[in-house]
Amino acid sequence: MSLRDFYKGKRVLVTGHTGFKGSWLSIWLHEMGAEVIGVALDPQTEKDNFVLSGIGSKIKADMRADIRDATEMQRIVDTYQPQIVFHLAAQPLVRLSYDEPVDTWQTNVMGTINVMEAFRHCESAKVAVMITTDKCYENREINHAYTEDEPMGGYDPYSSSKGACEIAISSWRRSFMNPTEYAKHGKSIASVRAGNVIGGGDWAKDRIIPDCIRAIEAGEPIKIRNRHSVRPWEHVLEPLSGYLTLAQKLWEHPTEYCEGWNFGPKMDAVVPVWDVATMLTKEMGKGELLDQTDPNAPHEANLLMLDITKAQTRLNWHPRLTTAEAISLTADWYKRYQDEDVYALCVEEINRFCNNE
Repeated sequence: MSLRDFYKGKRVLVTGHTGFKGSWLSIWLHEMGAEVIGVALDPQTEKDNFVLSGIGSKIKADMRADIRDATEMQRIVDTYQPQIVFHLAAQPLVRLSYDEPVDTWQTNVMGTINVMEAFRHCESAKVAVMITTDKCYENREINHAYTEDEPMGGYDPYSSSKGACEIAISSWRRSFMNPTEYAKHGKSIASVRAGNVIGGGDWAKDRIIPDCIRAIEAGEPIKIRNRHSVRPWEHVLEPLSGYLTLAQKLWEHPTEYCEGWNFGPKMDAVVPVWDVATMLTKEMGKGELLDQTDPNAPHEANLLMLDITKAQTRLNWHPRLTTAEAISLTADWYKRYQDEDVYALCVEEINRFCNNE
């Protein structure tokens, strides 16, 4: 069954739907005919993809709530009775986590637990896909791609909070939603870890693409704070396609896929920040790079790679875009968003991605 046929008419809860990845997921689900229930805080800026696309006015429910409020999360789930849950709401920034470590842990860890509790106490809910990050692994910064069974960890408050999320998800799955006891509880839950996601409509602080676009639009040099950092870059639609595929697999085979999954790019997409910024400025036709690497800056991982063999072999999921194609599609959004209907632009890019086999 195709994704479109599967999601048509399904009630799907998306936490964090006002965010970058959440807005793209909500648009994709809406286009496939799903009844999307969105729960999130307000978008960060008036230029966010969520705001410009107008997806909030198109979905079944567009609600503001804090996932740290367990009572409210349970009320929402009880009211709308979703069948599938995608949990994306989080404090997603490494550098901000140094400034707000307690809020980061409260949001990412307790927020995730609150969503899981609401999910397991909701009769209609059958599948939950919990989004964490590639930074959940204990990163030894060696030339090694991490597999799903490696230790959780994290140096900074953000990364460590996501490692803790993974431990909590594993605990809740084994304690309350164990696949061996599926007949009793009827729940399937999995966690997913993506690489560094890029794409149109992201304006988050301290991310390379938004930093580049802001500088270009302001006519200023692009300040690169760590030119040698290597990341697994992928377009936002790559991991989202994996999340959507996994949820369908969980629905159709509820005891076979309840575990952690990596959704990263091909190995040739693991390139330094400087190269990504260079490719973007070429696509945009403007922009000057300024190296401001600071050896005294707060610690951020310099090398991080994901092994995606499991998703490729067991889910038949494969990355579709090269690094150049991912950056080109990203630049396309930023070149057009000021003059065109952004919702239509997003749908066009989703269709282009789906046709890029």
